[in-house]
Amino acid sequence: MTSGANPLTWSVSAGEFRAFLNSFAPLGHDVEALTTAAGIAFGSLDDPDARMPCTAYEAVIRYAQQTRPTRNLALRLAMNVPIGAFPLLDYLILTCDDIAAGVRQLSRYFRLVGNPMVFDVREEIDPIRVAMNGGIPFSIEYSATLLVLHFREETDGRFGAASLHFRHTPDDVREFEQVLGCAVETSAAWDGASISRDAWQLPLRRRDAVLRGVLERQARELVDRLPPPNSVASEIRRLLDAEVAAGNDTRIEHVARRLATSPRTLQRRLAAEGLSYQKVLDEWRKDAAHRHLAASALSIGEIAYLLGFSEPAPFHRAFKRWYGMTPQTFRQEQSHRYAAAWMP
Repeated sequence: MTSGANPLTWSVSAGEFRAFLNSFAPLGHDVEALTTAAGIAFGSLDDPDARMPCTAYEAVIRYAQQTRPTRNLALRLAMNVPIGAFPLLDYLILTCDDIAAGVRQLSRYFRLVGNPMVFDVREEIDPIRVAMNGGIPFSIEYSATLLVLHFREETDGRFGAASLHFRHTPDDVREFEQVLGCAVETSAAWDGASISRDAWQLPLRRRDAVLRGVLERQARELVDRLPPPNSVASEIRRLLDAEVAAGNDTRIEHVARRLATSPRTLQRRLAAEGLSYQKVLDEWRKDAAHRHLAASALSIGEIAYLLGFSEPAPFHRAFKRWYGMTPQTFRQEQSHRYAAAWMP
């Protein structure tokens, strides 16, 4: 479900996929028809051991927007998702003592839902930054909405984000602000939520250390069975998302220092994976360029600077090497595809 990762390597349980499908029903969609559009037998959702590929999510969203176009679809769907729809992850979070511990738990165990997006929590910043790295705009909007609404419910209405930040621009920013009760910054340098220190310390009403301990043992067993996410390359890509969002440079010396190692050691670890730092950086820039051109209002020059190019010309050459076209042509094609998707 995200650029830079093979979607066939990511899957979710049938139960979690059914919870996602059920959120379409209040919007007037035929859930069984959506399942068919995704190439999945409706009856297979009853199998507790079945796994659904993340490509099924994309097929469902595409079909839904073609049949009943909905503005702010991710927001509307998340509003229909009850606590407990993702049982293990939800209760791992909500049995924590407070918001801070809950968000740390979310960051630690988010892999359980099969989404390759990564939460990067920066508690040294005020307000606290909960960045959502490596996700597509839909999953970022959906996850941000769930985070705010579910924590609001579990604090008896006391929780609220200080602000939300999106690299892209949602269909209707004002609706996001009204529903979630906070300002929304678009064309931002990073995706995620800012949380005040007062909100960070709010207690959760279901806090239960005993139940949480039982759930954590189960979660650790499940996580141990998942493919390892912590290759050196994946660490670097996550760090690049955070560092660029903070305005820092992308040179190996800086990245190595943030990873508490030396450039020579970092290169050696990458070589063991058959990679070089320049290769990882190039692939990260390729994916980030795609994301920004497809879903943000930043100018091409601004995107070039954001990705660490000294001027637009080298970015143009690199982009043509990556995609076989200029950034301008790519942005125009994406705009035409988006318009076509909204045609009845």
